[in-house]
Amino acid sequence: MYEKKQGKKSFWYPYIRELDRQRGRGQLAVESPLLWSDDELAYLTGSPTKAEILERAEGIKREYNELDTVWFMAGSLFQQYPYDIPTEAFPFEIFKQAFVAVQSCVVHLQKVPLARRFALVPLGPPLLAYRSNCKAMLSAVAGAVELVVDRPYKAGEPIVVWCGPQPNSKLLINYGFVDDDNSYDRLVVEAALNTEDPQYQDKRLVVQRNGKLSVQVYAGKEKEAVSDMLPYLRLGYVSDPSEMQSVLSSQGPVCPVSSCMERAVLDQLADYFKRRLAGYPTTLNEDESLLSDPNLNPKKRVATQLVRLEKKILHACLQATMDLIDQLPDHTVSPCPAPYAPLLK
Repeated sequence: MYEKKQGKKSFWYPYIRELDRQRGRGQLAVESPLLWSDDELAYLTGSPTKAEILERAEGIKREYNELDTVWFMAGSLFQQYPYDIPTEAFPFEIFKQAFVAVQSCVVHLQKVPLARRFALVPLGPPLLAYRSNCKAMLSAVAGAVELVVDRPYKAGEPIVVWCGPQPNSKLLINYGFVDDDNSYDRLVVEAALNTEDPQYQDKRLVVQRNGKLSVQVYAGKEKEAVSDMLPYLRLGYVSDPSEMQSVLSSQGPVCPVSSCMERAVLDQLADYFKRRLAGYPTTLNEDESLLSDPNLNPKKRVATQLVRLEKKILHACLQATMDLIDQLPDHTVSPCPAPYAPLLK
């Protein structure tokens, strides 16, 4: 921001001008949703990504509000820039634009310690096209970031590079694009034990020991994710203290399973996936129809791509759950009453 204020006098002027032109846009010519209007963010209604964006925006606002403290406490950082204190020199909107421009230059490095996993590559956004499934990776070599390409290129072609193991929500927020072929794409399903349950403390102990109340559902791995959730959901339905003691003494969350309990657990899970799908204002078919329109607004296109992929994961989870219901030996059994069923969110 300070360099930008110097205009053409700044050594960085040509580069800052390019960053401003990019506005954090990725290869789909869409700027980060951190810069979208409220009406544009409504394209993401139903998606957990919308809450992520609002949370990130709040974090940026907190950073901005702390700038003056940094300016007072660590003045040596700013000694080259004899201007007013930051929040008087720059409005929040300018800071947010600068934040997004810098954020879009963050790349994911390979074969380095965790503390050096990320680097700033200033010419990343204008020169690189990111993909989740290519083999060209950015590496740290002798204090520099090196890219070895994995294919021959002709003049004018975008250079494709692996963007790291990021879900599409992160790709959209950081780089303004969504990858249809992203094997790292995922949604999170969280379950919370009912704190009113008389056996809450014992159940909490089992969960802490095995750590599975939050499940990452990867695209293409929905069946496995549903199977991972079931033992912990069953735990919420255990009401007999002697059964709970049996669970506590076992190595994993091995609950005694009755037909009515299994039906109740699967019904709760199916209702949860249906509820999440109902939170989107459009169906999968309507998304497909929107994406077939060549004149669709670029922001609406990338938002529709994202929610479509999220719905595909949720539909696959729902289908996996319904398949398990179909496999139950007795379909006449009513679900068990569960006053302390776990809460899914």
